[in-house]
Amino acid sequence: MNAIVLVIIGLGAMTLGYRFYSKFIAEKIYRLDPHFETPAHAMRDDVDYVPTHRFVLWGHHFTAVAGAAPIVGPAVAIIWGWVPAFLWVVLGTIFFSGVHDFGSIWASVRNKARSIGALTGDVVSQRSRTIFMIVIFLLLLLVNAVFAVIMAGELMDTPSSVIPVWSAIAVAMVIGVLIYKMKVGILWPTVAGTIVLYAVIYLGDQIPLSVPDQLLGLGPGAQWILILFAYAGIASMLPVWLLLQPRDYINGIQLIIGLALLFGAVLLASPTIVAPAFNTNVPAGTPSLVPLLFVTIACGAISGFHGLVGSGTTSKQLNKEPDARFVGFLGSMGEGSLALVTIIAVSAGFASLTDWEAVYSSFGQGGLGAFKQGGANILSNGFGLPVAFSETLLTVMAVLFAGTTMDAGVRLQRYIVQEWGTIYRIPMLTNNFTATILAVGACLILAFGAGGADGSGGMLLWPLFGTSNQLLAGLTLLVISVMLVKLGRPSRYTLVPMIFVTAMAFLSALLQLRDLYTTGQYVLVFIDVVIIIAAVMVMLEAASALMSARRVKAS
Repeated sequence: MNAIVLVIIGLGAMTLGYRFYSKFIAEKIYRLDPHFETPAHAMRDDVDYVPTHRFVLWGHHFTAVAGAAPIVGPAVAIIWGWVPAFLWVVLGTIFFSGVHDFGSIWASVRNKARSIGALTGDVVSQRSRTIFMIVIFLLLLLVNAVFAVIMAGELMDTPSSVIPVWSAIAVAMVIGVLIYKMKVGILWPTVAGTIVLYAVIYLGDQIPLSVPDQLLGLGPGAQWILILFAYAGIASMLPVWLLLQPRDYINGIQLIIGLALLFGAVLLASPTIVAPAFNTNVPAGTPSLVPLLFVTIACGAISGFHGLVGSGTTSKQLNKEPDARFVGFLGSMGEGSLALVTIIAVSAGFASLTDWEAVYSSFGQGGLGAFKQGGANILSNGFGLPVAFSETLLTVMAVLFAGTTMDAGVRLQRYIVQEWGTIYRIPMLTNNFTATILAVGACLILAFGAGGADGSGGMLLWPLFGTSNQLLAGLTLLVISVMLVKLGRPSRYTLVPMIFVTAMAFLSALLQLRDLYTTGQYVLVFIDVVIIIAAVMVMLEAASALMSARRVKAS
């Protein structure tokens, strides 16, 4: 089959989903009010609460949630065949992710921009709030550790990406100052920033940089992990207008261009899909498609992390309530598009089935490497770009997205630590610096604890990240459903996705627990057990609240 067919069907379905389904959800279910005063105005402090133009906020939200996960997940999951991955990405994006992401923003905005964890206390119970926040904190630990390891690996493997990755930070800060302090219109900083960003990609391709092979007994991977967390810690304490918003916005523009280049190359090169539609000859040791597909592809179909971003940072910056549809639902469409083009790159970017099978020789062997290789081949065939330059471009795109996720993830961890400080009246924990140190320190312990002194084994966290991520998505949908029932509105549009994703995630978590125990990963066994127990307790509490709300409405 020609890959162009997947482009037409996939993008066409997502376009129709946003045009019609998101409008239905906005008008009939969430019932957005343009006159409602959002927390960005009511609680404005110009640090965390900042009314933001919807295009800028979409860029922040899109790139914060996108990260590298919608690339890594589909690139791994293609081992079961391209049809299951394609169907889950397209249908999951429209009916699962769009409703979830949109709903988390709406729910938070309607409750003073509180995080989904804190919101659970109002909607469900105070006991469930504490439990939920533990689940969230553990998930953020996994997210930040996984993405740090991914970024470190890419910076080591592709030294040509170092200059553009770090130059993007300076570009973002200049844009932030121009827009918010010098009151320059958004157009020219966007154009200039984009030009500079692609210019430094070319510069990086000419001047590759690497860290020392050894520094104070630390290898390159460990050095990069420390550098990345030092940056993320500092970035999480800066005002959102100075770095987070403009960095995410310019990265969002870059992602649009990157997607346009990849989809355009597919149209020009017209590659043939060489991967099997359904792979009946998977390598030994490959887990079953059900339920693992639905946690391997988390971001790109539905992701609990999106709810954390939506309720943690995005809701604090929403200018008007109707913007939630544009930012949340359309943001999920953007991530779905990234997952879609990844599926095409890793299924049609190789010359033959033999070449494809050489890459997918065992489960987990695809990932970013397969995306870079397949995507670079398509770009080269479509536009005539050098393969090496194409790989640099795709690496920079992936690393920048992962970096924005870390920025938001560490900031969200700080919020949680500070919320705990407020709840339990521990003033020290409410301090920005102290909360950030605790958050970063916990991430470093997990990154090195799972992977050893060089951090290279941190990808062991990926399966656990996927299961916990999807469990959180199910819990978030459950909280939204309880809110809808209490408001007397239809809840089946959130309950049906909740039941499915929770069932798949919970079964995967149990299977993962067995595998972790068998391989002696006892730290991860402990985390998995805590997440499972906490998730079950929250689900029981929420189910009780749901039934109580229905009884009240019935009476």
